[in-house]
Amino acid sequence: MADQNIINLKERGGSPLNLRKYINIGLFLIILIAGLVLFFTNVFIVKEGEYKVIRQFGEVVRIVKEPGLTYKIPFVQSVTTLPKYQMTYDVSQAEINTKDKKRILIDNYTIWKIEDPKKMIANARNLGNAESRMEEFIYSVVRAELGQLNYEDIINDEKSSRGSLNDRVTEKVNELLANDEYGIVVTDVRMKRTDLPAENEKSVYTRMISERESKAQEYMSMGDADKNVIIAKTDQEVQEILAKAQADAQAIRGEGEGEAAKIYNESFSKDQEFYSMFRTLESYKKTINGKTVIVLPSDSPYARLLMGYTE
Repeated sequence: MADQNIINLKERGGSPLNLRKYINIGLFLIILIAGLVLFFTNVFIVKEGEYKVIRQFGEVVRIVKEPGLTYKIPFVQSVTTLPKYQMTYDVSQAEINTKDKKRILIDNYTIWKIEDPKKMIANARNLGNAESRMEEFIYSVVRAELGQLNYEDIINDEKSSRGSLNDRVTEKVNELLANDEYGIVVTDVRMKRTDLPAENEKSVYTRMISERESKAQEYMSMGDADKNVIIAKTDQEVQEILAKAQADAQAIRGEGEGEAAKIYNESFSKDQEFYSMFRTLESYKKTINGKTVIVLPSDSPYARLLMGYTE
């Protein structure tokens, strides 16, 4: 058959050497293209913030953690990617009992990351299973911690223990994850909100309102008692001040009257007749009113004085 092709080629004026040359070039190009395709499909880039997991027949043989260019063996190895950065996971809402037997709904979220991809794959297989196990541990620890606190201590911002509670939960969850070698680390666990179940909410709010009203009444009674004490003390101080003021006024008035009497005596002793007249006029001022009728002889000194006689 080959000889026939050569004969046909010769009849068309071709050469067997040229044919072989074209065949070799074609094979080379095919091999080159196949090699390039094989190369580019088995060389890959590791980016920042990711792990590249290389498996051979399903088993992990290598994990590339540093960014850069790397490779895998064709046909027998495969590559998967795991996140290296921190991730946020919303923990499912759960119902727990507090120390004072209140049922509350808690809603948490956690920040976590993969620290050892090989352990994570070996024990959790994938991200979904890792998050499920992490959620179980978080629920268990939160239930145990909140079970030691009263409901009021959990919701009261002034006495809230959430700060230290979050730290304790984070620490204990990491201990459980490390013991089971899941290869993941929880950076933080935070409580987004705490609510009462719908069937308990109204009764608890009613009781809280009653307690607040009772406390308000207690404060008002204490205020009234303090007010009465202050009023009584003030009244006593006012009475003491008034008594002292009256005593001081009496003393000052006595001193003034004594000084006035002294001045009168000194003045009147200089003119006995004027003093006698002044005393007479003073007596008239006290004994005579608008209805008094006085009969005086015409030669009376007082009558002469009233009528304008000075001699």
